[in-house]
Formats: sequence, C-alpha cells, structure tokens
Amino acid sequence: MKKAKIYIPNKSPMQSGMGKNDKWILEYETNDPTSNPLMGWESSSDTYTEIKLEFSSKELAISYAKKKKINFELIEPKKRKTIKKSYADNFLR
Repeated sequence: MKKAKIYIPNKSPMQSGMGKNDKWILEYETNDPTSNPLMGWESSSDTYTEIKLEFSSKELAISYAKKKKINFELIEPKKRKTIKKSYADNFLR
C-alpha cells in the first residue's frame, strides 16, 4: 500500500506575502531510495514519487486519499506569528 503526505507547501524565500498559499498537496513517499553509484544522486524506480496532486482544500485531499485507499499523513501548517512594526519605532527608543 502506498503512503502519502498531505501538506501546504512553504512559501518561497523570495516571497514576502502570503498570497497563493492555499493549495494542499498530496505527495507520495518513496519506499526504496537508492544511490546512483556513478553520480551519487538519489534515485528510485518508483514512479509514484513524481506525482504531486494539488487540491483547493484539506477535506478534498483527505477524501481523495480515502477513496483511493491511500495511507496518508496529514501535516498541519504552523500558525505564523506576525509582529507589527513601525518605522518610527527605530527613532523612539
């Protein structure tokens, strides 16, 4: 039985905002990673690891996994703590 993980991907370091951060990804995990002796790269003969499915909500991703009988691990996103800063605070202290 295939195992997958369901998560929201992290934003790129080049992004400052939180836009386009609402897609859930279902990604299969590999069972047998092997090392290529010539180049030293990690490779696998399992083609499921190349599949990444996007869903608009967590519930859709979970229902898809249950319907296809996929064992999954749900990774909840951490809440981001924002600190409001003002430029004037640099001169008031």
